[in-house]
Amino acid sequence: MTNENTREWAIVPEPNSMTVGEGAVSLPYAGRVNESIAIGDGDYLLARQLVADIRSTTGLDWDYATGGMWPGFISLHIADSDASEEAGTPGAYTLTIDTDGIAITGYDFEGMRNGVQTLRQLIRQNGAVLPVLQIEDAPAYQIRGYYLDATRGRVPTLAWLKQWADKLCLYKYNQLQLYIEHTFAFDGMSETWRGSSPLKPADILEFDQYCANLGIELVPSVSTFGHQYVAMRTQELRELGEFPEDADRPFSFIERMRHHTLNVADDRAFAFSTQLVDSYLQLFRTKRFNICADETFDLGKGQSKQEAQRVGVATLYATYVGKLCEHLSQQGHEPMFWGDIAIEMPEILETLPNNVTLLNWQYDPEATDEKIQLVAKAGAKQVVCPAVWGWNALLPRIDDAWNNIARIARYGLDCGAEGILITDWGDFGHINDPRMAVPGMIFGAQYAWNPAGDSAGDTAENDLLARISRVEYDDCSARFVALLRNASAQAVFTWRELVEYLELDDGAGNCNTDVAQTIPCLTERLANQENALTLREARDRMMRNMATIIERVPQANRKLQQCMVEIAPIMAHIGKPGITAAVRIAMEGQLLLNRVGFALAYAHGVREAHDVDDRQPSDYRTLARELECWCEAYAKEWAVTSQPSELHRIQETVWKAADELRRISK
Repeated sequence: MTNENTREWAIVPEPNSMTVGEGAVSLPYAGRVNESIAIGDGDYLLARQLVADIRSTTGLDWDYATGGMWPGFISLHIADSDASEEAGTPGAYTLTIDTDGIAITGYDFEGMRNGVQTLRQLIRQNGAVLPVLQIEDAPAYQIRGYYLDATRGRVPTLAWLKQWADKLCLYKYNQLQLYIEHTFAFDGMSETWRGSSPLKPADILEFDQYCANLGIELVPSVSTFGHQYVAMRTQELRELGEFPEDADRPFSFIERMRHHTLNVADDRAFAFSTQLVDSYLQLFRTKRFNICADETFDLGKGQSKQEAQRVGVATLYATYVGKLCEHLSQQGHEPMFWGDIAIEMPEILETLPNNVTLLNWQYDPEATDEKIQLVAKAGAKQVVCPAVWGWNALLPRIDDAWNNIARIARYGLDCGAEGILITDWGDFGHINDPRMAVPGMIFGAQYAWNPAGDSAGDTAENDLLARISRVEYDDCSARFVALLRNASAQAVFTWRELVEYLELDDGAGNCNTDVAQTIPCLTERLANQENALTLREARDRMMRNMATIIERVPQANRKLQQCMVEIAPIMAHIGKPGITAAVRIAMEGQLLLNRVGFALAYAHGVREAHDVDDRQPSDYRTLARELECWCEAYAKEWAVTSQPSELHRIQETVWKAADELRRISK
């Protein structure tokens, strides 16, 4: 690993082999990129990427061409058939920069694309004067994917999806999946997707082509079994759910995550699932298809209970998933699905067809390799899936993301996993701005490419944070991401706790026991109750359980404000107004959430008002107004990346919090 203290530029992911020479190479004023036609880049996208970066970074106006009559200072060509063993790895490339010019040789189109991205990073940091170097590089994982939640509150705009695909390309990802429950405009299902700003067939066709040009495989992913919350609450489809009697309950972020599984004992369920699959797959060029089938919490507990008692829950699950996989296989497609249920019931692993890929997700920052080894020993194909750790939070949990991704990538490689899929979820309304996921995404890029390239420990993490600061954020101080990490560590009372506190109210002033069952400090009380748990008691217990944490608020907010002071000049110098606004809104929002937690703790008698930083009840109305003003600014930033979709649910949650503050101030 190269010591970042010895140079002022970086490459992410770090190349496997790099030799930096003496001196530097100046780009000519009127240069050219020569891209071989054998690369198969029909629109000469790779040459155009380089020309665009040279123009934006140096102001130089370069040309591009192909053929032997048009030599270029930068040449892009495919390796000869007698290439070395390492250069023969799919995705491999070599990059040479010396006084004679710049040459990139790729084993295949993907290898050429990868080499071009490395050169682009160098140009963006060094401008017209590049270091003399030689790189030989190849990826550890052949599948390096990103999984983006596009359904639980936030539907990205097509323009932003293209920007995200551009960024994935720059960091050498080669697969992207969009998570869809109800946010696609399927024919005949308008009651399900109405009001959600759904993606449409034309969006997918255009985006699929855009991704293909970048060397990214866009894989369809749609829930076909669990997570049918919206569909199973409609008038037309509710009878297909395990608990149709619950279809008219008030909306709940928490219940959305845990209920409304398809009743697969009903023959109509398979027709419903295959309708989704058959119509969606026609819009994609890939042969892979992710049917999801995860977290089927209600299976065998409602309408399918009798059938589950007859055959067993594992058999009921495996039979249905097997039918869906077979349905796809008969059409020449390769099924994928989330592996949580199969791993909980290992007998399912033995029934998987050979062409099925298990998506083995584990999000614990301290995860072991047990589940990955279990799948490997069963002989099943698997892709390992860590997370960027952005859900339920305004600021990304960078330490958790780094620990989770670095561990899972190493475990997967050791166990022969076929790929890695970095997940980016938006639980509880997708409060997390997608731009906050960039550091986690780049962690995934590093460890998908070279899981063993960085040693474990704080030094490796800090080195990577510095490299990301330089490459992604143009931060010469290399401190931007570390400050973002420090800020996220000051999240005491988070969006999750706010949602839990508010949703304990069932809407009629009673305790919502389904919500209470998801809060660990309340489960024992629910299990041993003689009298019903009241809303007041539930909230008292929740806040008292947080007493020690809540006492950190004054100190945490001081530290968070200091992070804001230190990061402000860095953001001013890097000249990226989009990320500047997103970071500022996120930090301001967390300051307010911490204060809300402090106020609620006081209202429930958890703490005495004696600290000079305490907010007395008379100040809570001011805090309520500040929340509402912040929410307006947040909504404007939402529109930068996303359709309106379910922004209103986040706004309504903030307004409920403001109203609660006004109530307790009386």
